[in-house]
Amino acid sequence: MDLHSNKIFVSWPGYSISDPATGRRLVDAGYEVLTRPKLGARSAHELVPLLDGAVAAIVSTDPFTREVIEGQPNLKVIARIGVGTDSIDLAAASERNVLVTVTPGLNADTVAEHTIALMLALVRKVVDQDWLVKSGRWERVGEFTPVELAGRTVGLLGAGTIGRKLIQRLAGFDVKILFFDPVVTRTEYATKVNSLSALLSVSDILSLHLPLTAETRGIIGANEIRQMKTTALLINTSRGPLINQATLFSALRAGSLGGAALDVFEEEPPPSPVLRDVPNLICSPHLAGLSRESIRRMTISATDSVLAVLSGEIPSTVINAGAR
Repeated sequence: MDLHSNKIFVSWPGYSISDPATGRRLVDAGYEVLTRPKLGARSAHELVPLLDGAVAAIVSTDPFTREVIEGQPNLKVIARIGVGTDSIDLAAASERNVLVTVTPGLNADTVAEHTIALMLALVRKVVDQDWLVKSGRWERVGEFTPVELAGRTVGLLGAGTIGRKLIQRLAGFDVKILFFDPVVTRTEYATKVNSLSALLSVSDILSLHLPLTAETRGIIGANEIRQMKTTALLINTSRGPLINQATLFSALRAGSLGGAALDVFEEEPPPSPVLRDVPNLICSPHLAGLSRESIRRMTISATDSVLAVLSGEIPSTVINAGAR
């Protein structure tokens, strides 16, 4: 262990060392900031040399496995930008007294807005119509005629912070809002159903808002898709592995599901052949929670958390406070 290490590893793309609200504060506090942006897939093996004995890390979805964490004796804090921690072995971090922080609530509005955008794009066939017009086709009626959101039943699987933000926005669209959540008992503007099956069978649009855990992985598979209406639309702005992706794509190809919009995938970025010839599918690159405003809020929060931990404090953003 290097007791005098002053290195801070940053994988968040666009993090600026000169920004007075973020990187400059770390530099002024005497730390050497190592920016190694995560722009695509990154393995644990690739991550280890990039950390280079850092005392702190401000990260994206880098794979902080047990092996990675145990190989970094100087590491005191992993500041995850966002709230998903499925890429971090929390048990290993706690055992090694490494605090893990998140940026709770700072992009909830952003995710809700993006979910609405995907929902409207699906029902109004925005992507199809864009392609048609640019291809010289002016087809106002026929196969690509859109439908209305008003009057539909929208089901939410998960009614946490983001789910409730979405419900608030949907309340103005004249839709029936249902949700299933084993923890949340009630929320304004929406009605709770007593099972996932009940939600699946009646939803015209199903939107996922769950963390990725052992229990939620693959929660939407072949059996669940069979319970949905053949005209139903599925939206996922949470985590890719919540859905059995191959099964979903097969259903879309077979016409046994009306459409889907995915911001997240089982593998990110997804190999392009996987997406080839999948009809009625809209994709975005895991940016539901990203906007210029939310990125600003989250990077400042992560910087605050790192400086607090390195000063001996335990900020409220820590999710494994028992580690110390």
